[in-house]
Amino acid sequence: MALSECAGGTLRRTLQPERGEPARTTCPRQHSRVEAELAESRPGSVAASVGEGPPRGVSHGFNSQPLLDESLKASSSLAGDACAPLFTLLPRGRRRRMHDLRRRWDLGSLCRALLTRGLAALGHSLKHVLGAIFSKIFGPLASVGNMDEKSNKLLLALVMLFLFAVIVLQYVCPGTECQLLRLQAFSSPMPDPYRSEDESSARFVPRYNFSRGDLLRKVDFDINGDDLIVFLHIQKTGGTTFGRHLVRNIQLEQPCECRVGQKKCTCHRPGKRETWLFSRFSTGWSCGLHADWTELTSCVPAVVDGKRDARQRPSRNFHYITILRDPVSRYLSEWRHVQRGATWKASLHVCDGRPPTSEELPSCYTGDDWSGCPLKEFMDCPYNLANNRQVRMLSDLTLVGCYNLSVMPEKQRNKVLLESAKSNLKHMAFFGLTEFQRKTQYLFEKTFNMNFISPFTQYNTTRASSVEINEEIQKRIEGLNFLDMELYSYAKDLFLQRYQFMRQKEHQEARRKRQEQRKFLKGRFLQTHFQSQSQVQSQNMSQNQSQKPNLNVNQNVTQNLIQNLLQNLTQSSSQNSSQKENLENQKRNTGQEQSDSNTSNGTNDYIGSVEKWR
Repeated sequence: MALSECAGGTLRRTLQPERGEPARTTCPRQHSRVEAELAESRPGSVAASVGEGPPRGVSHGFNSQPLLDESLKASSSLAGDACAPLFTLLPRGRRRRMHDLRRRWDLGSLCRALLTRGLAALGHSLKHVLGAIFSKIFGPLASVGNMDEKSNKLLLALVMLFLFAVIVLQYVCPGTECQLLRLQAFSSPMPDPYRSEDESSARFVPRYNFSRGDLLRKVDFDINGDDLIVFLHIQKTGGTTFGRHLVRNIQLEQPCECRVGQKKCTCHRPGKRETWLFSRFSTGWSCGLHADWTELTSCVPAVVDGKRDARQRPSRNFHYITILRDPVSRYLSEWRHVQRGATWKASLHVCDGRPPTSEELPSCYTGDDWSGCPLKEFMDCPYNLANNRQVRMLSDLTLVGCYNLSVMPEKQRNKVLLESAKSNLKHMAFFGLTEFQRKTQYLFEKTFNMNFISPFTQYNTTRASSVEINEEIQKRIEGLNFLDMELYSYAKDLFLQRYQFMRQKEHQEARRKRQEQRKFLKGRFLQTHFQSQSQVQSQNMSQNQSQKPNLNVNQNVTQNLIQNLLQNLTQSSSQNSSQKENLENQKRNTGQEQSDSNTSNGTNDYIGSVEKWR
């Protein structure tokens, strides 16, 4: 280049921003205007050569190297001004702005070039990959090399759409269980909401024979009266969830009042300050922590009506309800609960008016609680109340001497307890199963004629299900709870038979209602048909009445005609009689009689013919 070192150094100094001043930028349009003004002021200077570029408002592009080369060439062509600065005629601020603008153009062009080449390489690689896939799938029909431009654009659009859908799906459904998968329910028919909830066979084969009275549970519960629902809460059977449903999820005229931060709710009858529910979340543990059948039957009447005189106590009906659970799952759940520090020391275990002694009911641990105990130690304790807990809490302990094991042999004691638990369970107003939440809700609604606001949820994943046990341990747990296993089998059979019976009855009632509706619609149809016929007949009668005046006119004309005919006949008969007077006297009488008879006969014949014509 012909530019001297002085000119180059001066150019470098002018392109660098001075210290202490903020950097400024300008737009291409303002830069072009500055160059044009310089070209007009000094046509023979460097600015003139710069101004000979594109017109105003048109830049050289993203690359500023041609503009710099033109400036350098213009500087080299100057005679005697080799060491003159390139932009000496420009103010300092404008020179700085031009320098920043050119530097930004260089960065923008570099970024655009890199982006363009990266997209081109990506598209080329995608084209080859998709071409290989299509060639393997469709064979000679899909050759990417022979695709036209439209097919390439369509293919690229499909790929971008797929990538966008994947990104959106990952954003909406980050987990493995995506809620959008439930959309497949719209394509499949609506299943029965009361299908088998334990994933077993939908067809149920009963094992026990129950009467119609045992299956039909319809309680005439009047919330405005004096009846009371008593909830027997067995540990680790899902009773806490069901108890919350009773106070928070039932459609009532006066719902229970539940305050934030308080476990108990106020469940009063409409217009009364008296509760209709005796449970943990309404009255608390009034009869002791997790009171059993023996405690509740002797405690609830005294707690509810204890302050009243015996004469003023109403005749109440106490409707007992409870929830049962699979014995193995319930046992494991109780063990995990005890591991976390649960003791249930507040349980009274009152039987026959007194609690058990320490000899009758020893403790399985020596400290404050039994937290952290292993499963083997939990199963090895012979006094563990977790063994056959459901049978013990549902039976009448007074029949076996309460907790005194020396009253009768163990085998006889177990038999009495099991039969008592079965009898009490069968005669309860209602009982549900934890493994059948929706069926439990259905039977409760049909039994008490009370509807829940939201449906029950079946939780198949619990703390007990997370415990992995082998077959040997499961057999031992079943052996420790053999009475509960038999009671649960009995309860499940009775529960499912009641459910089937109520469903069949509901279907029969629905069929009967449909038949009655058809009969009603048929009667309405016949009634409307007869009404339409009667209206048609009334219209015909009105039309006939409108035609009656014409008939009367015709009758009057006919009567006038008959009268005229009769007058003519009488005149003719009188003329004949005068002509016959000249006859002989002897034949006068006979002739007269003959003429009279002839005239009368003729007149009668004529009148008959006229009447016939009429």
